[in-house]
Amino acid sequence: MLELRPNCECCDRDLPPHALDARICSFECTFCSGCADTHLQGHCPNCGGELVRRPIRPVAKLDSAPASRERVHNPAGCRTAP
Repeated sequence: MLELRPNCECCDRDLPPHALDARICSFECTFCSGCADTHLQGHCPNCGGELVRRPIRPVAKLDSAPASRERVHNPAGCRTAP
């Protein structure tokens, strides 16, 4: 099950579970579309993997499978992608 992390690792922008502009890599590093497209050029700065749109978890499933509340913020690692 995806963690659905609550923020962009670069700019710390909130990304709620229903955000259509959340991007993730295969390790679930999470970024907003602005940072993913502009600063990172579609690649994760942590692993070099592709950033794709994060799926939306149906609201009815959030009670039994809640999104993560743990924020990850690493602006220094977001200046360039590997």
